[in-house]
Amino acid sequence: MKILIIGPSWIGDMVMSQGLYTTLKEQYPNCSIDVIAPNWCKPILSRMVEIENIIEMPLGHGQFSFFKRREIGKALIKNNYQQAFILTNSAKSALIPFFANIPKRIGWKGEFRYGLLTDLRTNRKAFSLMIERYIALAYPKAEMTGSGSIKKLPSPSLFIDKEAQLACFNKFALTASENIIGLCPGAEFGPAKRWPEGHFATLAKMLIEQGEQVWLFGSEKDKPVTEQIKATLSPEQQKQCVDLAGRTNLIEAVDLMAACNTVVSNDSGLMHIAAAVGCKVVALYGSTSPGYTPPLTEKVKILHTDIECRPCFKRECPLKHLKCLTEISADQVFAAINELKG
Repeated sequence: MKILIIGPSWIGDMVMSQGLYTTLKEQYPNCSIDVIAPNWCKPILSRMVEIENIIEMPLGHGQFSFFKRREIGKALIKNNYQQAFILTNSAKSALIPFFANIPKRIGWKGEFRYGLLTDLRTNRKAFSLMIERYIALAYPKAEMTGSGSIKKLPSPSLFIDKEAQLACFNKFALTASENIIGLCPGAEFGPAKRWPEGHFATLAKMLIEQGEQVWLFGSEKDKPVTEQIKATLSPEQQKQCVDLAGRTNLIEAVDLMAACNTVVSNDSGLMHIAAAVGCKVVALYGSTSPGYTPPLTEKVKILHTDIECRPCFKRECPLKHLKCLTEISADQVFAAINELKG
């Protein structure tokens, strides 16, 4: 069995999609799974043992390019895939498997995809979790009536390359320890997902005073925030705080995050990575809901407020107060970290 996956574009979604690959491997132990994905997702896929080949999607997010998609699809005909799973909802995402002449093409009803998919699923909203929506595609349509019909939800698990991890420690002059706490103050989606940097700074001080090391993770875009967090610390406290934002590539962040005891994160791709590398996770939710994309680990504390207007799923607070995040205190997060250490 040769299977092609049209993967999601967001890092966190890609981590959660591993549940589908694990399920397919259980159903077809000798199957070969290839994934088409954007370049920025390739490091995550490279750490999934289920994946045979990663095919880079040369088109940007939202770019239609009908003829390029036809070209890619026709180039894949020689691979003789028997099944394709399309994890995104657009019509354009179903074009490549169609032009690759893959006989069985499975996906949820989204944009106009009649004819492009041979197995079109229509009851997506019966599954509350994103990972359930991915895994449900692996089973016959008639069996998948709702959330309770999936008996097993495999949690994502990214393997850690110990040699690469050691190289990261040497590159950034770091020392392994049992008391490393990772803080992830960014969220690509927008400000309504980001716990205030002042709260992160207060938490960092409390952790360092307790004897923890603090590592700050993020992209180049997050660097102004992480620099501000570190700048609030005293010179002595700064010695126990390492700002890695913008300094690591994604795979280095994966390996270094695996060295953390606990990670505190907004609802972001790094939150899902932390869960997938075995960290304890304190997850902070503002405008979004843990009822849809929770960190998939048992070692987790999920914090959110219960104000009337959340979850609104907006990128920015429409009411301009951001109380869904500002009212989560550093004391609450500090207590959650210590409960997990328990």
